[in-house]
Amino acid sequence: MGSGTWKIAVAGALFLLAGCGNSTPAGTSPRPVLVAQPEGGADAAPTAYAGEVRAREESALAFRVGGKLVRRQVEIGDRVASGQLLAELDPGDLRLQAQAAQAQAVAAEAELERAAAERARFQTLLQDQLVSRSAYDQAETAWKAAQAQVRAAGANLDVARNQAGYAQLRAPRDGVIATREAEAGQVVGAGQTVFTLSGDAGREIAIALPEARIRRFHAGQQVLVELWSAPGERLPGRIREIAPAADPQARTYAARVALPAEAAAAVELGQSARVFVRENGHHGALSVPLSAIQRGADGATSLWLVDPATRELKSQPVKLGPFAEDRVPVLGGIDAGAWVVVAGGHLLREGQVVEPVDRQNRPVLPRAPRHAAED
Repeated sequence: MGSGTWKIAVAGALFLLAGCGNSTPAGTSPRPVLVAQPEGGADAAPTAYAGEVRAREESALAFRVGGKLVRRQVEIGDRVASGQLLAELDPGDLRLQAQAAQAQAVAAEAELERAAAERARFQTLLQDQLVSRSAYDQAETAWKAAQAQVRAAGANLDVARNQAGYAQLRAPRDGVIATREAEAGQVVGAGQTVFTLSGDAGREIAIALPEARIRRFHAGQQVLVELWSAPGERLPGRIREIAPAADPQARTYAARVALPAEAAAAVELGQSARVFVRENGHHGALSVPLSAIQRGADGATSLWLVDPATRELKSQPVKLGPFAEDRVPVLGGIDAGAWVVVAGGHLLREGQVVEPVDRQNRPVLPRAPRHAAED
């Protein structure tokens, strides 16, 4: 072999070895992998939930005794003050009961006076040894029983007088009459709702949170409230409470969103509103599908990221937030522009060259420059 031929053979071998430097075997196409960029971030749109403006304190007002409703003083929407008379029952029977209790109290007082006089007389006779000790003990026992009867009659009289006062229904606080459940002439029972009073102490938005996402919310979480009557104008608020159990029919959790005093002044009871919530409580957190998460033998979590320039895979450790039904927030380790492998990660290896595609099997990155060995 001449020196020229030898040089050409060496150059060709070096060229072939350079072509084999790529991690993909020669003649083998890169593996297609499904990729996507993380969702969310600081500019992610919050989820909206429909709600209604309600009073923080809503009281179902009822009489403490039953009877015939003879007078109703207020209408729905009327503003009332604390102690204002709202409705009255027929007081006839209650007054008669109070009079009967008073008569029993008077009779008990008379019986006590008689028993006291009898006891004093027997005490004198006992000193003169004209009656036995047992006879005196009987008189003293009757006197003590009469005292007890007086106390019982007095308590019954107080109850009867209170019940006579219960014939009037008064407002427990300042507020607005939200509903009316009874009319004049109707017989109502003790505890039966007659009015619903919406107190003036604060306004809230009542919303329902879906069962599947309930772990994404917590009391104290900041939200925004937009009234249907004022589109584009959003008021600050926070989730004040979340029901501990779901509604058995709707399978949703009732929640209340509190408004600050200055915002509460701009809303009216019964208005429709939308509450915008950044779910899971991690404002600005990116999220990826659960299928993208890779777990190591030590329990550490990572993602497969594709280098846009070389299309090589890199395992990136990440910190995760609370899991949802199909996604999980990533609290650290990636940025919004990363290309994350979202399926089939268990079949991949570090440094492998891949072909990133979307769910329509379309390439999402420009093809890398071809090596000379592929020409």
